[in-house]
Amino acid sequence: MKLLLASQSPRRRQLIGEVGFPVEFVSIDVEEKVPEGTSASDIAEALARLKSTACPDELLGEDVVLVTADTVVVLGDKVLGKPADRTMALEMLRALSGRGHTVYTGVCLRRGRRVLSFTEATEVHFRHMEEEELVYYVDRFRPYDKAGAYGIQEWIGMVGISRIEGCFYNVMGLPVARVYEGVRQLCPDWHPVADAIS
Repeated sequence: MKLLLASQSPRRRQLIGEVGFPVEFVSIDVEEKVPEGTSASDIAEALARLKSTACPDELLGEDVVLVTADTVVVLGDKVLGKPADRTMALEMLRALSGRGHTVYTGVCLRRGRRVLSFTEATEVHFRHMEEEELVYYVDRFRPYDKAGAYGIQEWIGMVGISRIEGCFYNVMGLPVARVYEGVRQLCPDWHPVADAIS
């Protein structure tokens, strides 16, 4: 048995690589388009399921668990995706400064014809940040590949986030504990941790 993570995110690759399951990585090209009217809290899971269905069948089998995921940041009723440029990144961070928002990560696990998907939500609260702090972060860390224009594991997370309610790793892009539980649910006879210490 092995996991197949369909993601180019270095953060997801790092996190799932530390769980203990044998894992390989693959990239899937898919147009990330969800049905009109999908609620903000359901977008991430819809995209994760879309990515799962786009995976070529030849990569799958009963000895493979495909893992796909997507993360969105929701401020009020507005979904913040990945910023296209510096201007957009700064606009997003100004909007997040001094406020709370929700990070949703949707995950889809697929083994053969069995599919398990779920959404994890984490509340994140930023203190008020000065303009020069936001400029420093964007220019130094260039968070253009991150939903909401920030990475909680980076400088801005250390100095700008006052508290979180929920899973820290979810904000990084993968709710690791729920993924672990989901894989064990799909593969009840697979004990990679026990195998590793035997």
